[in-house]
Amino acid sequence: MIRTEISLFLKNAPGELGKLTELLAGDNINIDAITIQDASAYVQNLFEARGKSLKRLASSASYASMRRDSAQFALIRFIVDKVQKTIELLKANDYLFDSKEVITLEITNKPGEFTKITKKLGEQQININYVYGSVSDSDGKCLFVFSPEDIKLAEELFKDGY
Repeated sequence: MIRTEISLFLKNAPGELGKLTELLAGDNINIDAITIQDASAYVQNLFEARGKSLKRLASSASYASMRRDSAQFALIRFIVDKVQKTIELLKANDYLFDSKEVITLEITNKPGEFTKITKKLGEQQININYVYGSVSDSDGKCLFVFSPEDIKLAEELFKDGY
């Protein structure tokens, strides 16, 4: 199913994630899935991608400075149950964020289930930009978030399940 993922940069310091999650919980917003990474890896990926397709926009000294500074921030991507309410709350509290469509699938937690999905996407030549998920006990379901290059085709592939 297509859902909205929210991405934001958060200061990489003790207590900052707690403030964000407390803000969401205070408005009864549930986080269904989340991933957090050091923003410097994100900046490095941007520069590598730009180097392949665009003229270099910054000198190597500038890049090194950006990468060092970006380590002070974390890139957070998450899925919530109340998207519009979350967006309004983030705006009201001056968070810098973006949103995009992603595919979410509930997967049975057993060997080979993830393989079925990734093979199906691969057979249709749909590249996966990134993926993250939740875990459960062996009898439960996991929620996985996929960012495919072709969101509409991926949605069509999984409209009846995987």
